[in-house]
Amino acid sequence: MSDAAALQIVLLGPPGAGKGTQAALLVRRLGLPHVSTGELLRTEIAHGSVVGQSAKGFIENGQLVPDELVVELVQQHLSRLDCGAGFLLDGFPRSTVQATELCRMTLGCDNKFVAASIVLADDEIVRRLAGRRTCVSCGAIFHLEFEPSLHQDVCDKCGGALVQREDDREDVIQRRLRVYRRETEPLLDYYRTKDCMIEISGDGSVDAVHQKLLDGLGMVP
Repeated sequence: MSDAAALQIVLLGPPGAGKGTQAALLVRRLGLPHVSTGELLRTEIAHGSVVGQSAKGFIENGQLVPDELVVELVQQHLSRLDCGAGFLLDGFPRSTVQATELCRMTLGCDNKFVAASIVLADDEIVRRLAGRRTCVSCGAIFHLEFEPSLHQDVCDKCGGALVQREDDREDVIQRRLRVYRRETEPLLDYYRTKDCMIEISGDGSVDAVHQKLLDGLGMVP
């Protein structure tokens, strides 16, 4: 496998494809700094910042947060990282405009860049996301089918209430998928032309998908 310390990895794929799960596993295995725009935005929303307040409405309606807001947030975060340490980006870029800005941000870094796309069918995405339930107290995530709580609508970890996030409602998921096809899918062609793209199937267990991802990273020239 390529030297992990020299890697800049961007994880691509539709919502619900498992990017967050795979990002956490890669970070633990490779020791790369993890930059999750979803986490960054949720933190901004929780703090009631200007960026958070602006982003909240877009997220709850299944729309992409405008490029200028996300670029500003990511640029601030990347500026605090050691360029030579590499990084793993989860949720950014989501448009060719953002991809161009990322290229500008990392200009001068010698790290190897890899765009890894996780592919998953729409019906499986809806099945995964619509069944998720999140604890309002501790943030733990359960699933009605794959990982149900012992007591319906109650968190096993802290006893808090389990709710369905607004962006996990089926109508919002379908909207998110339409936005992804229109805005983010063109990134696949963008990175294919740069010969830095690997594509893997998101079907199968978490461990199986992770192994496919590691194998793909190992094949990057």
